[in-house]
Amino acid sequence: MYDTTRERLIHLHHCRGIGWKSIARLLHADPSLASIFHLSLQQLQRLLPIPQKHFTAFFHDLHCHKLKRMIKTYEEQNIHIVTIKDDGYPEWLKHIYDPPWVLYAKGNVALLKRKKIISVVGTRTPTRQGIAAMHIVLPPLIQNGWIVVSGLAKGIDAEAHRLCLRHHGETIAVIAGGLYYMYPPENESLFRQLATTQLIISEYPPFVRPQTWHFPMRNRIISGLSLGTLVVQAKERSGSLITAHFALQQGREVFAIPGDITTKEALGTNRLIQQGAKLILSSEDIEEEFRHLFT
Repeated sequence: MYDTTRERLIHLHHCRGIGWKSIARLLHADPSLASIFHLSLQQLQRLLPIPQKHFTAFFHDLHCHKLKRMIKTYEEQNIHIVTIKDDGYPEWLKHIYDPPWVLYAKGNVALLKRKKIISVVGTRTPTRQGIAAMHIVLPPLIQNGWIVVSGLAKGIDAEAHRLCLRHHGETIAVIAGGLYYMYPPENESLFRQLATTQLIISEYPPFVRPQTWHFPMRNRIISGLSLGTLVVQAKERSGSLITAHFALQQGREVFAIPGDITTKEALGTNRLIQQGAKLILSSEDIEEEFRHLFT
């Protein structure tokens, strides 16, 4: 059916009913995945203890032969597929606990192999002070060749991407749904610009709609792609803090810009600093943490 493990992995990744853990089980049972397509229904059920309705969908898709046609469509749409088996897979991301098996990308995929990468995240409702702080810290990093990773959300994320464009830098957006879905809608123009001149990636096939639970899982990729995560502004309960916690679990640096203690948008970042995140007042505070890697 397929000649390579890469193709088999992409096929599994398009199957309904299974997720990261199920694919991990299948890879553990057969790293080449060659035998998976020849197992009986009963053998696969023993291998994958998942609900029956999920298994039924998976078994149907496993033996459906539409993938090569879909891949051809992706190629026509300039969508690249990068698997964990490929040389082009991001180095830092490969070393997290649960790296995506497959990435779908639009734009300059060469950015995935770069190593001087910083993640920048924050609230969807930043204050003027938060934006001003970004404009102090980020431009020197961009001009020194740092690639900025963020999530294309409203607020801090979108501004981080725009700063890269404004200063002729490079940026990667990690989205929570497939590449066919521009979310949030108000960032459609930015989405199109990044897909043309920069890079947008997703761990979901292009046709998958963004779901609520995709967003926190997306955050592990934002932190996993980079050497460290900078939180600009964050409320006490924030997706940005989820990204920071993923960064800590992945053994990466966490940086935070301090803010006014009377401003709710700064409560989360101030708390991160209290808990041990490095306080950032300038780009130099970040650069010095990694100078030994790039000198």
